[in-house]
Amino acid sequence: MTATHARQCEGSRPGVAAGGRGRGPRPERGAAGGARRAGVAAYAARVTVPARVETLMAMASGDEKHDPSAHSTLDILWVLYDRVLRIDPRHPRSEDRDRFLLSKGHGPLALFAILAAKGFFPAEEMARFETWDGILGGHPDRNRVPGIEISTGSLGHGFPMAVGVALALRAKGSDRRVYVLIGDGEANEGSVWETALLAGSLELPALRAILVNNHSSTRPLGDVAAKFAAFGWAAQTVDGRDHEALYRALTTPDPVRPTMIVAEIAG
Repeated sequence: MTATHARQCEGSRPGVAAGGRGRGPRPERGAAGGARRAGVAAYAARVTVPARVETLMAMASGDEKHDPSAHSTLDILWVLYDRVLRIDPRHPRSEDRDRFLLSKGHGPLALFAILAAKGFFPAEEMARFETWDGILGGHPDRNRVPGIEISTGSLGHGFPMAVGVALALRAKGSDRRVYVLIGDGEANEGSVWETALLAGSLELPALRAILVNNHSSTRPLGDVAAKFAAFGWAAQTVDGRDHEALYRALTTPDPVRPTMIVAEIAG
């Protein structure tokens, strides 16, 4: 199974942010046209979440307080599901799949919308968000939602579980990868740093963690990447809205150490 590389820019138009309105730039000739086209290409590389994903998110209501949390994860989740993860929506429990764990269990709408867009469950489920007859709740539920690996919500639990999953796959001789997403507010939990210390000593190159830093932490975290590097991780900081930077970081792991990618979200 392979990731769906071909549809990276699906749903977007040159010169218009996905989900935005208006027409693309008019064709130009000569140097000015070349510069404009280069600028449009650079812009498209950064804004490639299809408009339909935002449309799917808008179908749901009842969790508006977590909208900033959900949108802060949107770009990284799209890059993962569209270009990186080896998954098959028709067989969401296949042993041959990569694992993605949403440790940051608050505000899962972006993940639900992307799973719906990728065919894990019917899009109509988005309109039944947080209703008795729907499968989607305020937190991910692995027993109800196809494509969800772990049930999360209590912060600080999913990150150590990802280490356990990576260890289990290594014991099986599997080359599948484990991706886990945590939040900067979640990093206030002591279990996050216990996990960082443990995983850094276990030589788990299949473990790739992403910390979305939307500056919601109640305590200043300082240089998060430097902290993880001190614990033995291969760590770097990237623009959390830059799809190409995210893709490069997610697909160039260290051959020995686990990887931490700090995805900075300016707003």
